[in-house]
Amino acid sequence: MINLTDSAVNALKSAISSSQHPAGGLRVMIEAGGCNGFKYKMGLAEEPKPDDTVIECSGLKVFVDNKSQEHLVGTTIDFVVAPENSGFTFHNPNATANCSCGKSFS
Repeated sequence: MINLTDSAVNALKSAISSSQHPAGGLRVMIEAGGCNGFKYKMGLAEEPKPDDTVIECSGLKVFVDNKSQEHLVGTTIDFVVAPENSGFTFHNPNATANCSCGKSFS
């Protein structure tokens, strides 16, 4: 369902190891809003919620709520290091349009 690049795995492992709160995995969600109708939301989470699907990627757990699953099928999450704007990017084959910021889609 969701793939993580090696760069994303390394960034997440670093974030988990330096987190002040227990982190059992990465929560990825889709919410209404953003420039194009939907926006990505992600963050470290201690454990999955009852309605989450847990996906194992390179030894990391990714928690995806049931409402977001259909929008995320086949998505690859990458971590890009750039002089101006480093961060996570989403390559989503289900998106028909993307915002220039890369954080929202339709």
